[in-house]
Amino acid sequence: MFKKIIVPVDVGALEKGEKILAKATSLLDPGGEVVLLNVLEDMPGYLAIDLPVDLMENALNENKAKLVQIKEKVGVPAKVEIRSGAAAREILTSAEENGADLIIVASHTPDISNYFIGATADRVVRHAKCSVLVDR
Repeated sequence: MFKKIIVPVDVGALEKGEKILAKATSLLDPGGEVVLLNVLEDMPGYLAIDLPVDLMENALNENKAKLVQIKEKVGVPAKVEIRSGAAAREILTSAEENGADLIIVASHTPDISNYFIGATADRVVRHAKCSVLVDR
């Protein structure tokens, strides 16, 4: 089905991450690869100045450990990737750089500002150059 699948995971919603990772493994070609991705949002400069220097590094290490834990729990060999920046932009960049042919993104329950699907999922769907599966 698919040779390279990007699976972005919000570490605040690990159960959704497990669900879409399991879905990715069922859609993966033999010999294909899953890229398990987490994006750390950038801190505005006026906030970052008051935070400890190692805060972002600690967050990066924690998020990476959580992705490894999910990968081992689901039992799939996946490449773990951590990026920093705007979530949708980094998901799309990862998909392009990795030559992905599918992105599977979880969508949260929307509010009035993004009624149909979540804001990040919406941006990924609109701008991706490969197929996108939105999981509820």
